[in-house]
Amino acid sequence: MSVERVSPPLVGDEREMLRAYLDFHRATLAMKCEGLSDEELRRRSMPPSTLTLLGLVRHMAEVERHWFRRVINREEVPFVWSDKEDFQEAYDASNATRAEAFEAWQTETEHSRRIEREAESLDVTGYVPKWESDVSLRLVMLHLIHEYARHNGHADFLREGIDGTVGA
Repeated sequence: MSVERVSPPLVGDEREMLRAYLDFHRATLAMKCEGLSDEELRRRSMPPSTLTLLGLVRHMAEVERHWFRRVINREEVPFVWSDKEDFQEAYDASNATRAEAFEAWQTETEHSRRIEREAESLDVTGYVPKWESDVSLRLVMLHLIHEYARHNGHADFLREGIDGTVGA
């Protein structure tokens, strides 16, 4: 299965641009995982790090779930891979499979896209208990773009270490 990654537009309104950049980064992570076996996706970067491509996919599923469902939509949903509400637990992909990780991630990105589409504007707010503050959908989308961009940098190095593939 080939990943389709559409370049963001050079001109557009704020919401269109945020949506396009977020989808671009989501597709970039999927591209970095394309064509690899479960074993390769679980391959660690370098000791003592436990970072893997599959762990990044699982982590981003948790991130999407948290920011869009818990914060913006105010849903009371548990973490996917942690009983302790710890985002870091998703990184442990030692027994994970592509199928379960990608299914969870795709489910969460579908929820995120729906929540964003249904929001009246980027000024819609949700509450972040850890920050004891309201945040806008605009901030959430910017935060997710930042998260993906940072982790896609990690994915570049991980993929290169697996089979030498470089570039986005």
